[in-house]
Order: sequence, then C-alpha cells, then structure tokens
Amino acid sequence: MNEQSESLKELLLQTDEQFHRLAIQHHDLDHRLSQLAAKHYLSEPEHFEEVTLKKQKLQLKDQMEDILRQRRRDAHDARG
Repeated sequence: MNEQSESLKELLLQTDEQFHRLAIQHHDLDHRLSQLAAKHYLSEPEHFEEVTLKKQKLQLKDQMEDILRQRRRDAHDARG
C-alpha cells in the first residue's frame, strides 16, 4: 500500500467509526486465525471455523477497501 493510502487509512481509523470497528473486527479474526494456525492438527469444527473466519476476514477487508475507495473518490471530486 502506498504512503497516501496508509495516511488515509490511519485518518479513517481515527475519525471514521465504521472503518475503526471493521478494523478491530479484522484484527480479532486475524488473531483467532493465528491461534488456529499454531495448532498441529485442527478438528473438523476448528477447520470449519478457520474457513468461516477467513471468509469473514475477506468480507471485512472488502468493506474497508470500499470505504477507502469512496473517501479517495470524494477527495478527488472535491479537488476537481
């Protein structure tokens, strides 16, 4: 991610409640996935949980990217 995108992301983390909430959820899912990845063997329910969490994490990332895109578009429109 480039520096401008990182700056916008940091700004949104501080100023946009929805973006901040999505980022926290994304982080929590990432933490749980790390816990599952540390296991040598996953039970069937754990494997199902892992697959489900990965899908949820991707959905959160997509939602965050949508917000970033919209903010970039709004900033571009305001300049133009």
